[in-house]
Amino acid sequence: MAQDDSGHGPGRSFLDRLGHVLWGAPEDRDALRETLRDAHERGLIGSDALDMIEGVFQVAEMRVRDIMVPRAQMDVIDREESPESYLPRVIETGHSRFPVIDGDKDKVVGILLAKDLLRYFHNEQRASFNVYDLLRPAVFVPESKRLDVLLRDFRSSRNHMAIVVDEYGGVAGLVTIEDVLEQIVGDIEDEHDFDADDVMIMQRAEHEFVAKALTPIKEFNEYFGTHYDDEEVDTIGGLVMTALGRVPKRGERLDIGGLRFEVLRADSRRVHLLKVVPIAEESQVAG
Repeated sequence: MAQDDSGHGPGRSFLDRLGHVLWGAPEDRDALRETLRDAHERGLIGSDALDMIEGVFQVAEMRVRDIMVPRAQMDVIDREESPESYLPRVIETGHSRFPVIDGDKDKVVGILLAKDLLRYFHNEQRASFNVYDLLRPAVFVPESKRLDVLLRDFRSSRNHMAIVVDEYGGVAGLVTIEDVLEQIVGDIEDEHDFDADDVMIMQRAEHEFVAKALTPIKEFNEYFGTHYDDEEVDTIGGLVMTALGRVPKRGERLDIGGLRFEVLRADSRRVHLLKVVPIAEESQVAG
């Protein structure tokens, strides 16, 4: 039986169908997703490739407000502070960029790169230090900006951070190029991450721990002496999402039992990494 080369017959190959979807005006994105998932099932593309492609679709559908670090969770530096006063925060957070404000978070005057502080500590004439000499211009974007457009702007301008403003011009949060890329490629490792597959919980300070969201609740209970129920969910990340009723954003905090959880890493689909602090110790630090 002769092969149907028209690309429209019932026996057409997957590549023919994919070409038809890609270049033949697909009806909608769901049809394209279905074709790509079919390719994955046939072993033509791997799981990582499929996740990245679906991440691209997701970026095209999302807005800045969906992934930004909320205003309340922004780590900022006041222009009146001395480097000695904010250096411990720079070290503790591990961020590479900090918004510099003039009194409150609605008055962002620029962006300070942590590496630029090396100039201050290398300069013997520190008394003449002026933070304005180190500031990079701040970029402002609306909450409603599409992520794919923002990513294009980041690439063309070579900026890595933007300040997010609401409809009234007030600062609503911040967003980085890493936040956008993580929607496509998944979690990007940073100073909080640890690679060992068999290590699920790591102590970072005297009363501060970092736990992978995939830590089984049973293992978590044994480590912390807690009694969290594992009948409905299996992992500590699942416990946090169930308690909130949704996937949390980075920087969100939640008290469960005697522990305070802070989301260190998350995307729009799942939680990756959590900071865990006993509430008593958290209160002492805050006080």
